[in-house]
Amino acid sequence: MQHDKWTCIKCHHKEFDTGEIRVSGGFWSRIFDMQNKRYYAVTCSNCSYTEFYKGKSSALGNAFDLFT
Repeated sequence: MQHDKWTCIKCHHKEFDTGEIRVSGGFWSRIFDMQNKRYYAVTCSNCSYTEFYKGKSSALGNAFDLFT
């Protein structure tokens, strides 16, 4: 994400923090405890408003989740 282009839609602040979360998808991924969905969070430094953007999961990361 380009740091100079993001603006909070609630307070129009331009500074933010980023993070990543992984969640399970359907039935089988929950059974095998695989977090095969990846999302990136962008949180406004001023008002804490957070937006989530869908990311891509790699096959290697999914295989690692299965075996750990």
